[in-house]
Amino acid sequence: MSTLRNKVQLIGNVGQEPTITTLDNGKKVARISLATNENYKNSKGERQTNTNWHTIVAWGKTADIIEKYVSKGKEVAIEGKLTSRSYEDKEGVKRYVTEVVTSEILLLGGND
Repeated sequence: MSTLRNKVQLIGNVGQEPTITTLDNGKKVARISLATNENYKNSKGERQTNTNWHTIVAWGKTADIIEKYVSKGKEVAIEGKLTSRSYEDKEGVKRYVTEVVTSEILLLGGND
């Protein structure tokens, strides 16, 4: 079991236009909101869909790809690692965030 590591793979649709930020040091970071769907049948046999939203963060060349090719509604596959952090908001309340820091992105669904 020594090969187990923090690895996340998701396929989903981008929920809004990516946010691209260039930091003071010149590094670029991209953020996208990714929706994944899980389909199941309830006790009455009716088809149900459960949608989960994931915050995806990309740096460097991966951020460049997102900036050039990814838009709202685009289907993508990502691979990365799960990270958690906390920060204080404007009112001084401590907030906790879980994000996927992606190392690879694959554009799916053809040319939309």
